[in-house]
Amino acid sequence: MELERIAAARAADLKKAQAKAVKAGKKRPVAKPSDAPHRKAGCALRDHPSLGRWLKQHPATGRLSIDAAKVNREANLDGKYLIATSDPDLTPEDIALGYKNLLEAEAAFRTMKTTLDLRPVYHRLDERITAHVLLCWLALLLIRVAERRTGQTWRTINRELSRLHQVTLAGPVGRLHQTTKLTPAQAHIYKACGTTPPPKMSSLHTPE
Repeated sequence: MELERIAAARAADLKKAQAKAVKAGKKRPVAKPSDAPHRKAGCALRDHPSLGRWLKQHPATGRLSIDAAKVNREANLDGKYLIATSDPDLTPEDIALGYKNLLEAEAAFRTMKTTLDLRPVYHRLDERITAHVLLCWLALLLIRVAERRTGQTWRTINRELSRLHQVTLAGPVGRLHQTTKLTPAQAHIYKACGTTPPPKMSSLHTPE
């Protein structure tokens, strides 16, 4: 588990700090088990809001160690979620499906507000505001269609297609636009979306 790894790393750092202090002649005073002193780093690790619950403190020495029992109990809950609903007539399958649809709807709103710049709106006329929202909604619809047909996220699709470039070649006989060669990933995206890829050469202009 990730938290177990972090807790183990913090415990290792604490052990190194204690060993370094002892080597430098800063030995901790020997005290009774009931009031054994704790170093500042150890107390901070024990009181940590997320890492402290993975540790246990030995009453005799006051030392900290990873609580294997707690780690094992938490490992049994990995990948499991608790979903609550106020509708007792829904089946577990319908509840899980509704929760997944909610996540997709929230992701869609984030895409609208950030990637597509739905907000802020600088228009003043109602028809322009309506057109702005409609264009963002159509763009979001195209994004979702592309994601479902390709089985990839929009970030992956956008990153892959952004590597496709069109250059202008000019010479004595004229000027034309040439598109870089499609990669297998780019060809798959165009084919899955049912879109014709750009031609290799276009817009040939010859001097008159």
